Amino acid sequence: MEYKLIGPEHYKQVLEHLRKSFFADEPLNKAAGLCQNGCSNPELEDHCLEALQDRMSLMAVDEKASQDGKCKIAGVVLNGILRAGDTSKALEKLEETCDADFRKIFELLHRHNLKYNLFEHFDVDAMFDVRILSVDSGYRGQGIANELVRQSVAVAKKNGFRLLKADATGIFSQKIFRSHGFEVFAEQPYDKYTDADGKIILPVEAPHIKLQLLYKRICNEGKDREQAQ
Repeated sequence: MEYKLIGPEHYKQVLEHLRKSFFADEPLNKAAGLCQNGCSNPELEDHCLEALQDRMSLMAVDEKASQDGKCKIAGVVLNGILRAGDTSKALEKLEETCDADFRKIFELLHRHNLKYNLFEHFDVDAMFDVRILSVDSGYRGQGIANELVRQSVAVAKKNGFRLLKADATGIFSQKIFRSHGFEVFAEQPYDKYTDADGKIILPVEAPHIKLQLLYKRICNEGKDREQAQ
């Protein structure tokens, strides 16, 4: 398996991978009924392209299965740069969307991030945001997701980030992030996320029971090293 940065020439294939391996099965997407397996969702694809354009996302490629100049993508991790104020702007923009299911998902994510402000807590202006982790069903169980996260940490270090964050929506990604030194900053149980009438907004299926906001500090500056001791 070869791991490489995702460039613009790969965007179409990455989106094809996500339609088949992530969009329908991700816990929040599935709970909201956002889209069917293999189908597109314009709002979600725009969200993915926004991360890809930061040029810090990675893919795992099975070179042996690649053919006719087209690489076989086994997994991807979409990483973006999150700056102070971005989440507030994204929440405002969300009011313009006509997709009620998409709005349900990202209202939860954005409001959870605003409630627990990592920028203020860690005194940073920007964070390395691990947004989507996806592995093709035919390649699961081979450590690909672990390696994608490991290499994402390396990319963050190389680009001078002091803090990584991830909104982990399912139990499997939560375990992977914690195994790489991410710590839980805040949680939101799905059965406690309700509307004014007490109805659960996103009825996520077990074993996925909560959203976790996770973080990892990178001690790549003298100040950070002193604080970590």
